[in-house]
Amino acid sequence: MVPERLPLWLQRYVDKVSDLSLFGGLPANHVLVNQYLPGEGIMPHEDGPLYYPTVSTISLGSHTMLDLYEPRQPKDDDPAEQPRSPPRPATSLLLEPRSLLVLRGTAYTRLLHGIAAARVDALDATSLPPNAAACPSAQPGASLVRGTRVSLTIRRVPRVLRTGLLLGK
Repeated sequence: MVPERLPLWLQRYVDKVSDLSLFGGLPANHVLVNQYLPGEGIMPHEDGPLYYPTVSTISLGSHTMLDLYEPRQPKDDDPAEQPRSPPRPATSLLLEPRSLLVLRGTAYTRLLHGIAAARVDALDATSLPPNAAACPSAQPGASLVRGTRVSLTIRRVPRVLRTGLLLGK
């Protein structure tokens, strides 16, 4: 990765997250900004070893449901088959507007995470997310309509290039 200076509005968020000492006492140095339109999602995935094993995400605009999956193991009779995510998440977390989510430890290193492509998240008494007590909108019977969501994924990249690159045409 090649370092670049962040805009001041974004640097404020990075500084606030860095003040939480989530990255072994080192400051965050990477931000990924994603926009999700209503009905859009992202397939279950892992972030990989490039990053410090903690990720923080600030949700702006709309809410979403972040699904966490146990990775499937290859079938014993087919060693060439790659691990794949199961059809149902092990759990889901409600990410409300202006919320901060931190994934670390097993939640970061072992579980896959993704967002289902949906326009509405229907909650009932049997499907409330485990973080419902901390989420005012997580009420039984609620139908949460997704709007446009912007996520700021703030993390630490242990290795960045210290020299600038000359890019030719």
